[in-house]
Amino acid sequence: MTRLQLEYLIRAAGIISDDDDIIVIGSQAILGQFPDAPSELLVSREAAVYPRMHPERAGLIDGSIGEGSPFDRVYG
Repeated sequence: MTRLQLEYLIRAAGIISDDDDIIVIGSQAILGQFPDAPSELLVSREAAVYPRMHPERAGLIDGSIGEGSPFDRVYG
């Protein structure tokens, strides 16, 4: 995953959860500090995110754009 892809995912998660403050955890969080990270750090195609003010909506995000969702099948 590239920084651009992560930014797209964050925007989509914000829209789905109706929360502008999205927390990124796990390996892709490094892209926040290092947008031009080495290719070895861009291997994963997943990012764990949750809305800060509505963490209970994390499942809604995952179901809408997570692995196996229609979004995932179209955009990968």
